[in-house]
Amino acid sequence: MGESNQSAASDFILMGLFSNTGSHLVLFFLVVTMFTMVLLGSTILLYLIHTDSRLHTPMYFLLSQLSLLDIGFPLTTIPKMMAAFLQGGGSISFGGCAAQMFFLMLMGVSECALLSLMSYDRYVAVCHPLHYPVLMRRQVCLLMVGTSWFSGVFVASIQTSITLHFPYCASHTVDHFFCELPALLKLSCSDTTAYALALSISGVLVLLLPISLIVTSYGLVLGAVLRMHSAEARHKAFTTCSSHITVVGLFYGAAVFMYMVPGTYHSPQQDNVVSLFYSLITPTLNPLIYSLRNREVQLSLAKVLHRAGFRSIR
Repeated sequence: MGESNQSAASDFILMGLFSNTGSHLVLFFLVVTMFTMVLLGSTILLYLIHTDSRLHTPMYFLLSQLSLLDIGFPLTTIPKMMAAFLQGGGSISFGGCAAQMFFLMLMGVSECALLSLMSYDRYVAVCHPLHYPVLMRRQVCLLMVGTSWFSGVFVASIQTSITLHFPYCASHTVDHFFCELPALLKLSCSDTTAYALALSISGVLVLLLPISLIVTSYGLVLGAVLRMHSAEARHKAFTTCSSHITVVGLFYGAAVFMYMVPGTYHSPQQDNVVSLFYSLITPTLNPLIYSLRNREVQLSLAKVLHRAGFRSIR
């Protein structure tokens, strides 16, 4: 108990990504630009989905939840990193570190579940189009979204509470730019071997089960597409699914490296880059992938811009 109290009473020091050098200043402003793009792109996408009745479909409802997660990821990490860079210090309280870890775990697990359920949506749309309104009715969509968010809260609550239960009585310098679970475990002055093994096993479940569903869904989709006689129908099916496959590849590639590859095979510098990838780069790309490759979103955005231009003239 004394060790736990000592942990809670001490702040952690985040190493950050940048030093005050010319090249790192350029990288810092690049991160700020991407952070702005995430907030702007995802907010616009949410607005379009909410206001345009043509986008009131199961696919876009699930996409709106992905946009919320894309906003949450960088909001949890980037402002603190920016403040640390500008102030010249990366101190974060024990409670702040716990909050970062909880919300990042929540959003990461929720996105894993959501992406797998979105692959099921595409499977139904391509392989069972006539049954789509029934199989993807509103109650089913709400159940999907609720399952995604609940799984995130459940896993995050367990993992965060266990991680913070360990005493941190030695170094409080986190070799990372935010409080991520693997980086924090390295600072504990107690034996975390058993928990690290349990974490790896849970990582396999959290990542491999959704990946299995995704591979199965798109395997069936590919088989259905190859059996189509119409070249136009095959092109439409590939276009419909390609955006989601791209997002899945970007997100899961980084997550698998971070949580399934043993820590001895990657350095803290590599962890920083990979974490930046799934917490900022992927959320930045998601709205661009969905909007630039999707005609319905393009038409909706053009309609909004046209109305805004018309009103400004009036």
